[in-house]
Amino acid sequence: MEWIFLLLLGLAASSLGSLIGLGGGIIIVPTLLYLGTIHGFAHLTPQVAVGTSLFTMIFTGLSSTLSYMKHKTVDYKSGLIFLIGSGPGSILGAWVTEKLNLHSFNLFFGLFIILVSIVLTLKNKMKPIPFRKDKGIFRTFTDNEGKTFEYGFSPLIGVLISFFVGFCSGVFGVGGGSLMVPAMILIFFFPPHVAVATSMFMIFPSSVLSSITHIMLGNVNWAFALALIPGAWIGAKVGVYLNTKLKSKTIVIILRTILVIVGLRMIYEGIIA
Repeated sequence: MEWIFLLLLGLAASSLGSLIGLGGGIIIVPTLLYLGTIHGFAHLTPQVAVGTSLFTMIFTGLSSTLSYMKHKTVDYKSGLIFLIGSGPGSILGAWVTEKLNLHSFNLFFGLFIILVSIVLTLKNKMKPIPFRKDKGIFRTFTDNEGKTFEYGFSPLIGVLISFFVGFCSGVFGVGGGSLMVPAMILIFFFPPHVAVATSMFMIFPSSVLSSITHIMLGNVNWAFALALIPGAWIGAKVGVYLNTKLKSKTIVIILRTILVIVGLRMIYEGIIA
């Protein structure tokens, strides 16, 4: 029964994660911590929940990236530039998470999620950050509705932001998409579909790096990971399919709603712990 539940958890979390670019960790980590309080499930520390989630994200990221490649929505050049920052950041974050107890982890994780949801809520009130087409990276993209987007960023700013995102990923085990997708949409004005696909492209290598650190620290529950991986692989492809069928505005609404629900729950758990 335990294995069946974990298989379904991997399927559901990965489907949602690849749909909106989160990677699924935002669902897996709090669920694993909750399961650790139920009789019949092994107790998991925040560190093991994070390490197990990030190891699972390797397969979610790879599966969804292969699928998004077919739809040509991955911005490879931008993703590789962001990885210069997110890679080292994720390794540092994996070491920092060792210092957090369950109470602190839940509280900080919840506040982190709420911060992201607030930024998304204020999206329409924020003014574009101006960028020059001849300075840095500039892109154009036409979605399936025929709407053309122009977006761009300074490589230096992109690396700095992705370092912070990678750090948060290593600490919380969320794959980094919960911050990187809003950052790409709000700061660099990526089309949502491109932001999601590029985020999943980044999650694969950054999860590999942070997982290596967590494995060295003994923070991976291999039995749980093996149960989660099959569902994560299949769910990633389901999420990609749904992403191609939904409008960009719908993706942002789903992202914001999920973040609020999960964030409030984690803050509550942190306060009463």
